Amino acid sequence: MISDGPIPKHEQLRALLEQRCTDGLEPGAALPSERQLCEEYGVSRITVREALRQLVAEGTLVRIRGKGTFVADRPARSRLHLASFHEDMRRLGRNPSTVVLQTELRVPPPSTTSALQIRAADKAYHVKRLRLADGVPISVDDAWYPQAIAPGLDAHDLTQSIYTLLRTEYGQTIDRAEQSIGAISSDGELARVLGVPSGTPLLAFDRVAFAGATRVEHSYSWYRSDRYQVQMTVTETADAP
Repeated sequence: MISDGPIPKHEQLRALLEQRCTDGLEPGAALPSERQLCEEYGVSRITVREALRQLVAEGTLVRIRGKGTFVADRPARSRLHLASFHEDMRRLGRNPSTVVLQTELRVPPPSTTSALQIRAADKAYHVKRLRLADGVPISVDDAWYPQAIAPGLDAHDLTQSIYTLLRTEYGQTIDRAEQSIGAISSDGELARVLGVPSGTPLLAFDRVAFAGATRVEHSYSWYRSDRYQVQMTVTETADAP
C-alpha cells in the first residue's frame, strides 16, 4: 500500500488518509491513534505525524488536545456565480436560515452613496443579517437598498431571500453584480456573531448588484473561511499575456 519510491511515504500516507476521510468518514469521526495508523499502514510514527500535520494544516482534520484527531467539517464550496445565499446553500444541499441583526432607514455612508449612485441626502434601507447553514454561522451580510427602489422594504420578512423579495414585490430582478474578494481578520463583534476566535481570517466581499442598469444593492459580506470556499473556473483568453 505504501512503498519505497520517488514519492515520500508521508505524502503517500497523506493521500490515503485524505481519501479515507472524504469517502468513508463523516465530519466529526475520530481517526485511529498514531500507533494504530503505524501498524495499519506499516510506517513510522514520524511518517504518521507528518501526514497528519499536513492534513490538519489543510483543514481536512482537526486536533483536539487530550481527545484525538477528527475529520473536520467540510466547508460549503460555492462556485463564483450570481445567486442569493438561500439559493446557494440549497444547491449545496445545506439548510439555510437567517437572523436579522439590524434594520434601519437612513442616509448611507459616502462609500455606499457612491456605489449605488444616489444623491448624498437620499435614504436607503440598511439590513444586517447573520446567515447560517444547517444551523452553523457562515457569514454576516451588511447591505443597503435605496428607498426609492424598494419602499417599505423593512415591512417584509427579511429572514427570507431579499433577492426573491426584490423580484416579486418590486419588479427588480438582479441579473448582474460586480464584486471584489479580499481577506480580513475578525474583530470583536464579527468574531462573537460568527462564533470564531478574534483574529480568525475571514473572506470579505464588497458587492454591487444590478437589475438591468439599476443599482439595487451595495453589500459587504464576511464569510468564515473554515466554513465557506469559493470555486471558479479560469480559462485562457485570446489577449492573455
